[in-house]
This record gives sequence, structure tokens and C-alpha cells, in this order.
Amino acid sequence: MNHDSKLLIDKLESDGALSSGEYLALLAGNRPETAQYLFERARAVRQRVYGDEVYTRGLIEFTSYCKNDCYYCGIRKSNQAAERYRLDKGQILECCAAGYDLGFRTFVLQGGEDPFYSDEKIADIVRAIKKAHPDCAVTLSLGEKNRESYEAYYAAGADRYLLRHETADENHYGKLHPQEMSLQRRQQCLWDLKDIGYQVGCGFMAGSPYQTNECLVADLLFIKELDPHMVGIGPFIPHNATPFAAHPAGSLELTLFLLGIIRLMLPGVLLPVTTALGTIHPAGREKGVLAGGNVVMPNLSPLNVRKKYMLYDNKICTGDEAAECRNCLAGRMESVGYRLVVDRGDYKAVKAI
Repeated sequence: MNHDSKLLIDKLESDGALSSGEYLALLAGNRPETAQYLFERARAVRQRVYGDEVYTRGLIEFTSYCKNDCYYCGIRKSNQAAERYRLDKGQILECCAAGYDLGFRTFVLQGGEDPFYSDEKIADIVRAIKKAHPDCAVTLSLGEKNRESYEAYYAAGADRYLLRHETADENHYGKLHPQEMSLQRRQQCLWDLKDIGYQVGCGFMAGSPYQTNECLVADLLFIKELDPHMVGIGPFIPHNATPFAAHPAGSLELTLFLLGIIRLMLPGVLLPVTTALGTIHPAGREKGVLAGGNVVMPNLSPLNVRKKYMLYDNKICTGDEAAECRNCLAGRMESVGYRLVVDRGDYKAVKAI
């Protein structure tokens, strides 16, 4: 292993941050032996904070309608071939009830930016989930809203909010999104969410089209500044009905390397190993946990809609029953020395040592 890379990893673990030039050097030095050392350090840090526990989130993909036209996304509004659906409050509560019986204590409501669901409807759904399951956390992932909307959901009982910033480089952001969307607005949403009191998650795709190491450095610097509670990183996977259909997928190696870096940057961060990671490699989620991840998000959506929420091609687990998916994940985590726990899985505030 390159001696300089080891020194950078040690510095990142001790200080929780590197300079732009140091991040660039670390990314450029991503070799198998460097990655193994990074993962060893990342596992040690997550063991210190979270032990061998892996938290489970029950994912409910409740609408495939979206008003946005992001160039990478399979449910973008211009995709005429996308199958659209919406779940009503009763269907969402049924998903939660089934998930609760399986041991889920966090429910993640994720959907496109669908104007059909007014602030009042979302708040009503959140209140109903919290009334039925007061010991559970509710996470929302509904995209960009104004501050008043976020405040209404929080007042209704929402605990967490996931909003991937996608890239912290303005030029790169413009290559991934239509002109009417802006990085500044996306980042302001994250600052608003944090200010309101949510446990906040940001994130990006590893290997997205036109991404450079300089783009990744901008991401790392922004994430350190935001100091979120969660960071969602998965590989870019193209969808056949988007402008990026012919672009190559992001690599397993880069995704894992970034997970390890973020674990050292933010020792207490909740770090999901994503479905996309499991899609590009059969053992992707296990490898993600061994790189520092500590959250998995099995699907609780009704079976008849899972294949319709297709953000990218070849998505796994679209035909699994919720119980089957959870049991499969429990076995996968046990195979690498970790265990799924019945827990809300809240963020733990710690400082780098």
C-alpha cells in the first residue's frame, strides 16, 4: 500500500477531515490494498459507535408520479413508459402494520415529487402512523419542499428526512438535472430540514455521468459542512428510458471506498448499504457493511407496485415478500458477522477520536 495513502486514512480517522488536495490524493490512490486498510479502520470506528448492530428501515415507495425530469431517473415525468401508481393512507398503514409485525421500527415513505399529496395529506399519514406505532420513527423522502411544508410534517411527527443532494458541484448538477432545478435550492432544503430539527440525510450517486474526482471532493466537503445524520451513497445504475441509458454504471469499488471515507469523516453517521449496491454485485450489501455501513432498507411496498417504482434497471427484491426480504437480509448480515436489530436505530452523536 502507498505510504501516503495510509497516512491520509490515519489523518482522516484522527481529524475527521482532509483538505481538498488530500481528498483528491486519497481518491487517486484507491487500490485494493488501500481500500482494505480503509475498510479495516471504518469497521473499527463503526464497531466503537454501533457495535455489530445493523439497523433496518421498512421502505414504502408510495407514489411513482414525479413532476421533475432528472436525467438519471426512471420515474422522470418524460418517461411515458413508466407505470404510475399511488398508495392511499389505508394501504400505507397496512404496509406499516405488516412491517411492525416483522420487527421494523422505522418506516421510510419515499416517492417522486407528486403534487397529488398535499401537505395536509402527508401530515395526516404521518400522524396516523405515529398513532398506530408510537414507538416507531417515520422518515420522509419526498424531495424539495418549502420550509413551511417541512415544518408541517415535523409538527405531525416525522422524525427524519432523506434528500440526496446528488452532487455539490454546480456544473455537474446542471448536467444531471433540467435547468429549472438548482443545487442552491437543494442545499437550502437540507439546511432548512436540519434547522427545523429533523435527523437529516443527504447523499449522491457514485459514478454518475460526468462525475470527476473533483466533483467527489466537493461532495465530501459539503457533507462535512452539513454534518448530516445519514448519508445515502449508491452506485449510479442507468435506466433504459432516460437520457443516460448508454452511460456505464458506477463501480462497486468506488462506492465502497466512499462509504469507508464517510464513516471516518462522520463516526456516528447512519450509513445505508443500498439496494443499488446489491443490484450491481450479488454480495454488494454485505461488502457495504464491511466498508462501514450500518443500515439496510428492505422493501415493504405492496408486491403489485414494486416493479413500477423502477428508478434504474434490474432492481433487486421487486418480487420478494417483506418477510422473505427481511429474513434474507438477516442471514446476509450474519454471514459477515453482524446482526439485524429491532430498534428505531437513531443517530448517535459522537466525535472523531
